[in-house]
Amino acid sequence: MKIITVNKKAGFNYHIKDVYEVGIVLSGDEVKSVRNKHISIDEAFAVFNKGEIFLLNCHITPYSHAYIKKDDARRSRKLLLHKTEINSILGDVSKKGVTMVPMKVYLNDRGYVKLALATATHKKLHDKRQDLKDKDIKRETLREAKVKLR
Repeated sequence: MKIITVNKKAGFNYHIKDVYEVGIVLSGDEVKSVRNKHISIDEAFAVFNKGEIFLLNCHITPYSHAYIKKDDARRSRKLLLHKTEINSILGDVSKKGVTMVPMKVYLNDRGYVKLALATATHKKLHDKRQDLKDKDIKRETLREAKVKLR
């Protein structure tokens, strides 16, 4: 598995519940651009439309050596899931405050572009502060343990 991009803000802004591995419908030149790491999922989100899930606001830079240059870098892209997974996600998202957030884009063992899509809830400000405190405490304890070993 080769990780292409990670949405770092997703772990900071959301409580992650479930993570699903989904495929993305891409054209040939988009796949080459993704393999060259010209993709951004920082502002992306997923929505339901007529029983299907689409990824919106995902920016894929057009491939520089493509024969036909298209200017649709932020178009909506269909996500490929099984019907049972779609129903499971729909059940979670129907609850108040639950949303679908892309976590990372990667190439699986067969070379296909996959997306880790998570169902998540927003963190409150005090939760974010507590996470930062915990991170600082962990860093300090590791630093002190390293000093004691010397």
